[in-house]
Amino acid sequence: MQPRIMVVEDEEALGTLLSYNLEAEGYEVEVIPRGDEADIRLQERVPDLLVLDWMLPGVSGIELCRRLRMRPQTERLPVIMLTARGEESERVRGLSTGADDYVVKPFSTPELMARVKAMLRRVRPSAISSLLKCGDVELDRETYRVHRRSREVRLGPTEFKLLEFFMSSPGRVFSRSQLLDGVWGHDIYVDERTVDVHVGRLRKALNLSNMPDVIRTVRGAGYAMEV
Repeated sequence: MQPRIMVVEDEEALGTLLSYNLEAEGYEVEVIPRGDEADIRLQERVPDLLVLDWMLPGVSGIELCRRLRMRPQTERLPVIMLTARGEESERVRGLSTGADDYVVKPFSTPELMARVKAMLRRVRPSAISSLLKCGDVELDRETYRVHRRSREVRLGPTEFKLLEFFMSSPGRVFSRSQLLDGVWGHDIYVDERTVDVHVGRLRKALNLSNMPDVIRTVRGAGYAMEV
């Protein structure tokens, strides 16, 4: 599953440029032009990294960053802030508000791409690693193979994506709507009951020879993969 990056930038040309270059690096990109719209979207779906402009309509980037750090689901979200403000006092203000990195406009696109990759490698290694491990389950993103206790597990494309999504955040409980958004995408309509069907198939495939169930059902909340 591609690392997900949200770009909040009101300059259309710059947003397009960033989207093009990030997608070329293999990331899934969502561009939002307003701070208030991004605030709502981030409560629905949390990306792996946020590229955030300082000056935005609706809600400023600095205010949005402050709000994100106050919420448990986004308090550790990596944030790279873009701004035309290059003074030291402004950089200090941005970093103290919660930004993890600070890039002054105009900037070098290759440098920003390198900063994005370095940030993901440091804070979310599972987002760029080709091999994921959770307990006795291993998933290889490059070969599309899954093993449990060295025995190969045969999965369909959707079950593979579902397992990859679980293994990217082991132990975290995902609601059905979050799984639909993360695995099927927010632009595709799929009934929530479909999630139960595919989780059931994934469970059956992983539970070789009556091995312990690694997918936990949390009543009223959703599903999680046991660590």
